[in-house]
Amino acid sequence: MTDTPRGYYFRFMNGMEDALLAHHTPAADASHGYTSNKDAYLRRLKRIEGQVRGIARMVEEDKYCIDILTQVAAVNKALHAVSLGLMEEHIGHCVIGAASEPDAVVRAEQLDFKVKEATDAIGRLLR
Repeated sequence: MTDTPRGYYFRFMNGMEDALLAHHTPAADASHGYTSNKDAYLRRLKRIEGQVRGIARMVEEDKYCIDILTQVAAVNKALHAVSLGLMEEHIGHCVIGAASEPDAVVRAEQLDFKVKEATDAIGRLLR
């Protein structure tokens, strides 16, 4: 499965050894893990957007560099909180959803894919 292109997963048809390379598209999902909290995420992101605009204004007005860095740190912390929330939603919805697949072979493949997807996302967040 390590040779599987990003955004794709192997799906076994009726337990046969012939695998179908299926593309995972967001439109294919009925909902995402964050759907029930979408409004809260949007409010937080709009607040962060306002903070970033404020930082730009601080630079334009030649504010003290430490004050600007303090605001940058606050934005990073806010984005980190959004990231952690989305990761929790992904694990609670998408990974658990893959674990509930009735076909054992498909379940194993989907779980591997979803766990690797989460691990890769965590790795990007830690860079």
